[in-house]
Amino acid sequence: MLQPVVMKMPVRAPWSNFAGRVGSRFLIELRDNQRIMGLRCRKCSTVYVPPKSVCPKCLGSLDEWVEVGNQGTLTTYTVVNYVYSDFYQPKNAPYAIGIIKLDGADTGICHFLDEVDPSRLKVGSRWQAVFKKQRKASILDIDYFKPTP
Repeated sequence: MLQPVVMKMPVRAPWSNFAGRVGSRFLIELRDNQRIMGLRCRKCSTVYVPPKSVCPKCLGSLDEWVEVGNQGTLTTYTVVNYVYSDFYQPKNAPYAIGIIKLDGADTGICHFLDEVDPSRLKVGSRWQAVFKKQRKASILDIDYFKPTP
């Protein structure tokens, strides 16, 4: 009978993803113009942010780009209180992540929440995107969302 062998060691797997036609345009708009863009379904009018190429509601093809606001409403959140990987975790714990439904969008975008005490987070509160000064066509070009006054 074979016995399992357990080896504990750090594993770093450098990889990259191709964002595709839709994702690339979304990320380039973040980088070059600090604009958050979505795609509207011509059949059911749903606006998706982040954008996708096919509407999951009606299977319509998505090709109508629309700019959405950089502010929105927090629909849910969680606070991360542990470190699981210094290589893959872009923020130091504790930090908050939330889903923000941006003005003009029908779906939410998941991102970091900052400039607030995590105990004061509240569903329904208003948030605004904060862009990095040096952007690289990454979702992390939005550094985080902060509460609006």
